[in-house]
Amino acid sequence: MTADATARLDPHHGIADIDRRLFGGFVEHLGRHIYDGIFEPGHPAADDEGFRTDVVELVKELGVSTIRYPGGNFVSGYRWEDGIGPKADRPHRLDLAWHSTETNEVGLHEFQAWLDRVGSDLMLAVNLGTRGTQEALDLLEYANVDTPTAWTDQRAANGRETPFGVKMWCLGNEMDGPWQVGHRNADDYGKLAMRTAKAMRMVDPGVELVVCGSSGRGMPTFGSWERQVLEHTFDDVDFISCHSYYQEHDGNAREFLASGVDMARFIESVVAIADTVAATKKSDKRIMISFDEWNVWYLHDGDGGQNDKPEEKGWPVAPRLLEDQYNAVDAVVFGDLLITLLQHADRVRSASLAQLVNVIAPIMTEPGGPAWRQTTFFPFSITSRLAHGRALRVPVSSGSFVSEKLGEVANVNAVATIDDDGVSLFVVNRSATDATTLRVDLAPLVRDLGRDLTVAESHLLHDDDLYAANTLSEQTRVGVRDAGAAIDGDALTVELPAVSWAAIRLV
Repeated sequence: MTADATARLDPHHGIADIDRRLFGGFVEHLGRHIYDGIFEPGHPAADDEGFRTDVVELVKELGVSTIRYPGGNFVSGYRWEDGIGPKADRPHRLDLAWHSTETNEVGLHEFQAWLDRVGSDLMLAVNLGTRGTQEALDLLEYANVDTPTAWTDQRAANGRETPFGVKMWCLGNEMDGPWQVGHRNADDYGKLAMRTAKAMRMVDPGVELVVCGSSGRGMPTFGSWERQVLEHTFDDVDFISCHSYYQEHDGNAREFLASGVDMARFIESVVAIADTVAATKKSDKRIMISFDEWNVWYLHDGDGGQNDKPEEKGWPVAPRLLEDQYNAVDAVVFGDLLITLLQHADRVRSASLAQLVNVIAPIMTEPGGPAWRQTTFFPFSITSRLAHGRALRVPVSSGSFVSEKLGEVANVNAVATIDDDGVSLFVVNRSATDATTLRVDLAPLVRDLGRDLTVAESHLLHDDDLYAANTLSEQTRVGVRDAGAAIDGDALTVELPAVSWAAIRLV
C-alpha cells in the first residue's frame, strides 16, 4: 500500500545552530574495541604504532567529531596512571566492568595519537566510582596545564611537552546504575560531582563539564535523579548526560520503529527538569544535554552469547563482547535517532555514538583480516557530512500507527539543515507496511533564497529483507542507493518504501 505525506521546508523554522559535537563517538576499553579493533600490531594494515590504517580511514569517513574516552563502565574502576609511561612498565589490571584483563598498552598518549590520525577531538571521563576529586585533578593537571609541575614534567618525559587541551570532561559514568563500580545515590553523587567540578575549574576555568544524568528513561530513579543531582551541581556544570539504547523485541518491528519518539520524550523530560531547577534558583542559565551514549544495542539478546560478561572464561584479554550484527531495520531506526537529535539541536549540544569499532559498532574488523561497514554506518556518515549550519523544523503530515508504549506515532519524520551552500533534508518512513510518496513544499525556501533549487545528491537506505546485514562473508550486502528525488516547480517528491531512511541535498 502507498500513502501520501506532505511537508513544508521553510528557512524561518529554525531550531538552532548545529554544534558539530552532536556527531561525536565513544571508545571504551571493552571487548575488541581497542585491542584487535583500532589497535592491532602485526596486522598488514597496521602503522608503525600498531594502529590499523584501514580502520582509521573508515572512522574518518564516518565523520565523528569529539570522541568520549575511556568509558563507559570501564572508567569507574580505571587508574589513568596505568596508561602512561613506558609500555613495558605498565601493569595488567582486572577490569571489573567487563570481567576482563586490561593490558594498558593503549592509554592517553596513544589514544590521542589515534585521534590525530582520524581528525577527532578528545572528550575525557574521570573516575568517580573508585576514585574522587584528587585523582580527577591529577588527570586534569597532566592533560591541560602548561606550568612546570610534577605531573606536567612527567607528561613531557612521556613524550608530550604541550598540553592535550581537553575541553569536555565527564564527571563519572552512569552513577545511578547499580551495576556501576562505586554506584552512589543521587545525593551522594551530586555532592561529589559538585566538589570535583568546583576544584577542576580552579585548575582550568575553561573546561566544559558533564554531570551524570540517568542511564535511561526507564530507570526507577529517572527524574528524581536529575533534579537532585542538578540541585547540587547546577552552578558548576554545563551539561547533563542522557544514555539510551534501543532494540527490537520479539520480532516487533513496528514498536522498534517508534524508538525516535521515546528518545524525543527522554530529551524533553530532562530539559524540563533542568529548566525547573533553573527556575527554582532564579537563574537564566540553561543546562545543555550531552547525549553521550546512544545506539541500537541488543542488550537482551536472549541467546546467552556475546552480550554476556565472560565470568566463566576467567579474565580474558579483549574477548568478543557485544558484537551486534546490524540489519536494515536497525539502520532505519538509527537514522531516525539522528533525526531526533537534530530536532533537539537547541539543547542537545553534544552526542556520542556508542561505540565505534566491533563493540555495538558501525565498523567491524577481523583479526588479521578485513574491516567493513555495518548498516548503521551509512546514516551516520551521510548525516555527519551533509548536516551543517542551522537545523530546521520540517512539519510533516502523514499517516500514523499506534505504539503499545508510546501511543500514536507519525509514519514520516523529518528534519532539515541549512548552510551557506544549500539545504539537506533527512527523512524516515517508520511504517512497517506502507510505502509513502513524500511531497515537500519548497516555495518558502525558494522565495527566501531568490533562486531555484536542484537535487545535488540523494540517498536511500532500504532493503526488502528487513533483516539483511553486512557480515564478514558478505560485507556489502546492504548499502545506500539513489533515492530518485526530483523537483517539479517548487515541489520536491521522493518515494519512501516502508521502513526506509533518506537524505537529500539541495543546492
